[in-house]
Amino acid sequence: MKKSSLLSQGLIGLSWSILLFFLASYLITESWTWGYRGKWTNINTYMPKKERVFTDQELAKYDGSDASLPLYLAIDGDVYDVSEGRGWYGKGGSYHHFAGKDAARAYVTGCFEDHLTHDMRGLSYDQIKGIDHWKKFYENHHKYYKIGTVIHDPIPEDAPIPEPCKKAVAQKP
Repeated sequence: MKKSSLLSQGLIGLSWSILLFFLASYLITESWTWGYRGKWTNINTYMPKKERVFTDQELAKYDGSDASLPLYLAIDGDVYDVSEGRGWYGKGGSYHHFAGKDAARAYVTGCFEDHLTHDMRGLSYDQIKGIDHWKKFYENHHKYYKIGTVIHDPIPEDAPIPEPCKKAVAQKP
């Protein structure tokens, strides 16, 4: 009888400690997670879903032109749901040019007219690392989450490498 009483008191004490931990977090940071905002606070991280496979044509349907559909973008073949950022990626948004396509090259060249393509031929090692940085941004975002992959048509061997962009937006240091 004494062991169960000690165990129940321990569980009650643990419950109060957890409650006070989260309450203190909210009172100090106005967040239940001590200000942490990453993929672990996104409920979609914990909901297993079968990943979808898109073609370029299928992905283009999710560019924000139909408000009843979710908003997707792809980078280096991985497709992310960015519907929570409709103000940024939807029609009229600053990053609408990325919606409904894999525009990996434009993320690192800053050319949002001619480089909205998945073609990464001719990019430098640092630019490829830059694309990896953007992939991690979407993978670890607290609102966006991966929903699948996009299968691109092969780039013809005789297709020219995209020309360097003359209207590129300057990269931040």
